[in-house]
Amino acid sequence: MKITFLGTGTSQGIPVIGSTHPVCLSTDTKDKRLRVSILIEWENYTYVIDCGPDFRMQMLRAKVFKIDGVLFTHEHADHTAGLDDLRPFSFQLGSVPIYAQKRVMENLAKRFDYIFIDENKYPGAPSVQQNILENKAFLLQNLKVVPIEINHGLLKIFGYRFNNMAYLTDVKTIDLAEKEKLKNLDVLIINAIRYKPHHSHLNLDEALELIAELNPKKTYLTHISHLLGFHEEVEKTLPKNVYLAYDELILEI
Repeated sequence: MKITFLGTGTSQGIPVIGSTHPVCLSTDTKDKRLRVSILIEWENYTYVIDCGPDFRMQMLRAKVFKIDGVLFTHEHADHTAGLDDLRPFSFQLGSVPIYAQKRVMENLAKRFDYIFIDENKYPGAPSVQQNILENKAFLLQNLKVVPIEINHGLLKIFGYRFNNMAYLTDVKTIDLAEKEKLKNLDVLIINAIRYKPHHSHLNLDEALELIAELNPKKTYLTHISHLLGFHEEVEKTLPKNVYLAYDELILEI
């Protein structure tokens, strides 16, 4: 399985528009972060988790010529605002399979009603094939996927486990029953937004505490804001086998 980090930033990305913060002015490419998303490839299959406002640029930058579907973690704009840019993939497939909780799918249908309607549809609009997810395992082609229900503040959202890799973003807390699904991981990808506490995201200390509890072999931190600091400096402070992810990083699992 091949994992490509399409984006590792928060809702504003790095650099933040109009910011003169030193990290936003950094010339290190690892300090430049598009909105959070990953590409997952195995055999001949290609899936994306979330398609935020940078989706078009991410597809071009990663030279992605086809996808087989999109899994959504939740409905917030930094994870969904690129839905219209499924258009070229829709032209290839007829409709793009998308996977989300019922609440998330209803939110998308309201915000992007022109995509979801069947009658009098604009000819250039993308089409999607809706797949409603519950908190139980399902097959994605020949791969078992296990949803992990996590708490993004008061909002219940999904992370996903694929074999011995799990992708969790926008976590604040995880209930005990869901933590049981995260045992014996080779790779954990999880958010760490900054040093100061945040009402709906793990800060660095909270993320490291949870990582120590789950004890994966390796962990990559994502959904990073400029307030965490320079990539090169933060990386030096992390425990063994914990790393800062960065845009275009590729993992072979």
